[in-house]
Amino acid sequence: MKIHEFQQLIERTYGARDRERGLAGTHMWFSEEVGELARALRRDRGDIKDRQALEAEFADVLAWLSTLASIAGVDLEKAALDKYQKGCPRCGAIPCNC
Repeated sequence: MKIHEFQQLIERTYGARDRERGLAGTHMWFSEEVGELARALRRDRGDIKDRQALEAEFADVLAWLSTLASIAGVDLEKAALDKYQKGCPRCGAIPCNC
């Protein structure tokens, strides 16, 4: 699945509710999910249960980021490619030479 397809899936699944909540309210949920990801990263000891929890938190952060992009009218895949497909935006190298 491409990023654009994932963003559309999240939009179809949660879009109406997320737009109703608005950008500020949705950003608060996104920030909470980033905090949960940070806690999962600290707890990760490499066992399967920790790995599954970590993967779930990464998925939640991606979903909420997709929602924020949709509410703001941003195609997340296009934005990412426009900025990073040629390498580091500053030095233009892959890997970055900055």
